Amino acid sequence: MLAADYPELVDGLLLLSYPLHPPRKPTELRTGHFPKLRTRAMFVHGSRDPFGTQDEMNSALKLIRAETRLLEVEGTGHDLLGKNTSSELPEQIVAVFREFFGVPLPT
Repeated sequence: MLAADYPELVDGLLLLSYPLHPPRKPTELRTGHFPKLRTRAMFVHGSRDPFGTQDEMNSALKLIRAETRLLEVEGTGHDLLGKNTSSELPEQIVAVFREFFGVPLPT
């Protein structure tokens, strides 16, 4: 990942449905660059995402040396959509993002 090699390029990362591994292949992790990350990162992850369980995501985030935040979207898969997905999800993501990164509301 570019931000792992060049942390000065970005102030933070917003990762939607990051694929930790291919579905049903938990040993093929896509986290080799995580220990090199020095950039704050916010992850949005569906609780039923086949690309990584909640426990796998929590373990992976411990590899990152910068501050991280995980927003779990209950009842959703990799597409962050579910039967009961709130239409307010985009606003929720933006609100958590602003709080985590200290981005003020526009005036």
